[in-house]
Amino acid sequence: MPLMPGAEPYRHDGGETGVLLCHGFTGTPQSLRPWAEYLAGRGLTVSVPLLPGHGTRWQDMQVTGWQDWYAEVDRELAALRDRCARVFVCGLSMGGTLALRLAQKHGTAVSGLVLVNPSVKADSARLMAVPVIRHFVPSVAGIASDIAREGGAEVGYGRTPLHAVHSLTRLWKTVHAGLPQVTQPLLLLRSRVDHVVHPSNSAVVLARVSSTDVTERILERSYHVATLDHDAERVFTESYDFIQRLSAPAAGGPKEPVKEGTAGG
Repeated sequence: MPLMPGAEPYRHDGGETGVLLCHGFTGTPQSLRPWAEYLAGRGLTVSVPLLPGHGTRWQDMQVTGWQDWYAEVDRELAALRDRCARVFVCGLSMGGTLALRLAQKHGTAVSGLVLVNPSVKADSARLMAVPVIRHFVPSVAGIASDIAREGGAEVGYGRTPLHAVHSLTRLWKTVHAGLPQVTQPLLLLRSRVDHVVHPSNSAVVLARVSSTDVTERILERSYHVATLDHDAERVFTESYDFIQRLSAPAAGGPKEPVKEGTAGG
């Protein structure tokens, strides 16, 4: 099955600091490509894999599950670890969920996390019915392109496959339960207005992780796909600064959590 235009994985061989970027549910690497190219242009080694079942047609997602999506990013992490002295993991939406799972499983092998509008729980009562209705209704309306910027578009499926949604809810339960295992430095950027993932997901992450170096940033002008929206440049620059700080030889010890408006802007 041919890939959707722009859905191709992206890789750049740079220096000893590696960055793994994980795209979201029903999305593709296209939503992260400008971010990846920004980091690559500053000398980092970057990988943006295409998750199984994504980037072709929504029916292909019906035969995949969260273990398949996780296995792909796990393989990419291993490849970056073989190549780089340190590896950071970044993710948008479900990509943030997968990033948290990598942090839970691999500990200090992950040097830090950058999460953009991560999801860790069900926000809609309709999801309660998914275990049953998925056997009768194969898909519902898509969630792609929640972007405030005029003309902004995300390459993703126009339909949301319900078998895959059911698997996503199981991933949420697994990751939610393991949040206290996350100890890595964390930069979390969330949109004030998000029509796909409620901001309370970010609050859950911040409340339950065990990380001591934590920074939260609020994105005032973007919707869910902030990496393609008005605040994209802020996502790129703040993530790069975060990575550079932690990659420096004299990076220093853990710092107190930073909230928007309390320090650093």
